[in-house]
Amino acid sequence: MEEERSVSLLQFMGNERLVPSAEEEEKRRNIVQKLRQIVLSWIKKVAWQRGIPKRQIAAASATILPYGSYGLGVHGPESDIDALCVGPYFATMADDFFIVLQNMLKSRPEVSEIHSVKDAKVPLMRFKFDGVSVDLPYAQLKVLNIPQNVDVLNPYFMRNIDDTSWKSLSGVRANKCILQLVPDLKNFQSMLRCVKLWAKRRGVYGNLFGYMGGVHLAILAAYICQKHPNASLNALITNFFHTFACWPWPTPVMLHDGMSRTAANATETRSFIPIQLPCSPYEYCHSNITRSTFYRIRTEFLRGLTMTRDVLKPDFDWGSVFEPFPYSKKYARFVKIYLSAPNLDDLGDWVGWVKSRFRCLLTMLEEVQGFCDPYPTEYVDMEKTEPNVVFYWALQPGKNNFVDVDLVEQEFMNISNGYQGSPGKMELSIVLASQLPKNPQFDNGSWKNTRACWKILDKEKSKIPVYSQHFPHYTVGYAAANDDAEYLCTGG
Repeated sequence: MEEERSVSLLQFMGNERLVPSAEEEEKRRNIVQKLRQIVLSWIKKVAWQRGIPKRQIAAASATILPYGSYGLGVHGPESDIDALCVGPYFATMADDFFIVLQNMLKSRPEVSEIHSVKDAKVPLMRFKFDGVSVDLPYAQLKVLNIPQNVDVLNPYFMRNIDDTSWKSLSGVRANKCILQLVPDLKNFQSMLRCVKLWAKRRGVYGNLFGYMGGVHLAILAAYICQKHPNASLNALITNFFHTFACWPWPTPVMLHDGMSRTAANATETRSFIPIQLPCSPYEYCHSNITRSTFYRIRTEFLRGLTMTRDVLKPDFDWGSVFEPFPYSKKYARFVKIYLSAPNLDDLGDWVGWVKSRFRCLLTMLEEVQGFCDPYPTEYVDMEKTEPNVVFYWALQPGKNNFVDVDLVEQEFMNISNGYQGSPGKMELSIVLASQLPKNPQFDNGSWKNTRACWKILDKEKSKIPVYSQHFPHYTVGYAAANDDAEYLCTGG
């Protein structure tokens, strides 16, 4: 029965199309290779502009290091590519990365929707390359030549780098350590695919929204794999829920790497779910988890434990474990967060900046409301002519109906004084569940953090996107418009 349950789970994963096809894999490999060629040309150009001697120009190099789900081999057909650009000592982030390289990327026919997020903890460029979304941060090493597959765990390359570069490198370093520490890579990858699907379906995935990100789930999955090296996939999933539903938070989760552990950083152990990065005994995963989102995560761990207790019963169905979270049935009121800007370029930068500060907005709403559940999906208000993005965050059931969102909006906008450029517009309002966009996502939950397409549509010619049966967020065409004015946009 144990083996049968593992086989049925693998069949479930296949039905959900969690694994990309050979053609999709090849497309991503080509994108990474093209990006490597671009940054190599970029670094030669920067070296020449800076008057570097010809001999050093010939030796100078830069590279691209994939990480995240793609780097771990657990990406899906619609997953983004997280790729770190690593450059030498003379290539700066402010001028050479965000200006010279960005202009080179803009000139490429494969690149579209490029935006900079400069004020985040890990500054990056975000764009689409041949239709695939790419997040590209930058790290500057104090060397001239960067090997294509530079060893980011080698102290030689890590010496004297700045704090921002260190943070940018942490994802790549964590990936490499995880892959070295798991006892069975195939089992780990299958388990992590399942765990990520569960987190997305149950609405507890998305670091910017106060939930767990990819690196958090990867380390939790690797921890279970280390504790149960010979377990089947079925047993790994059930042990995952049992372990973390009963975990004595805020005790940190740490992978075993044969190193002696020192006292944990006091700031991180005060966080709700501290998870130590495997590449350093002093570093923890960056977390935006708040009181509300910690409650939701714990609740979902406990639900998973309850659901998988009957995993060996004949009538057990994996689909029930991954059933989407029913937002519109669970909550009666939502905060509508409306973000807009005069044009698409400004909107992309503005939305990126606001999202990087969502934790601040979430804690503000918690102060006046007590509980807030951020729904990690973007919408577009089609009634508005200006480019816009809309979010809906659920409020505590049974709480006083009055929420002074105007005060919250004013306090949050006060922090936009540090925004580089002209800030866009932000409006908060309270809507009832009956006023949510007419979309099954709210009734059945969502399994993909979609991105808004930010297109301005002529209201006379606006169309309703028709989504694929197999990919609920993939547009296959458009139907004639009706009275519904707000739609979910597809993501990369």
